[in-house]
Amino acid sequence: MIRSASLRRLHFLNALFAPLTGHDLYLAQQIDAAITTSLTDALTDPEDASAIESSDPKFTAAAAELFGRLCAAQTSHGFFHWDAARDNAGSSPLFARAGLMEGLKRVAAYSDSTVLVTNLRSAHCPSDRRWTARRHSEYQETLALLNDLAAARTRRGAKLNLLFL
Repeated sequence: MIRSASLRRLHFLNALFAPLTGHDLYLAQQIDAAITTSLTDALTDPEDASAIESSDPKFTAAAAELFGRLCAAQTSHGFFHWDAARDNAGSSPLFARAGLMEGLKRVAAYSDSTVLVTNLRSAHCPSDRRWTARRHSEYQETLALLNDLAAARTRRGAKLNLLFL
């Protein structure tokens, strides 16, 4: 039986690697196992291996790095990863727009591309805070802004996968 955290990761990997694997769930499971194994090998204490299940930021970063390497080896697919929590300004629509525009500029030359936006939700509401109606509204507005911006700034005929995690 697959736990909900594992299922979320499989959906994430399937969506992220779909342009390269063609939505093959078996390959998504293999990629999941490879990333988990590499993260386990990097741990100094083998008892910390169970912590990988809940360490989504490390897993997401490892998956984004792997996908970036795979796209760098191909000349037909572009990739950009923007971590909204990295610059502590991801909750501001102005900085979110700037982060996405940077990614869209980098992948503009490719006919197929993927832009991965991570930690946008946690940038709007840190883990030590509560989700209020105002925060939720601002988050939804930022998502809509980024979706509209990607649609407006992607050239006609290009395929762009915009993933929010």
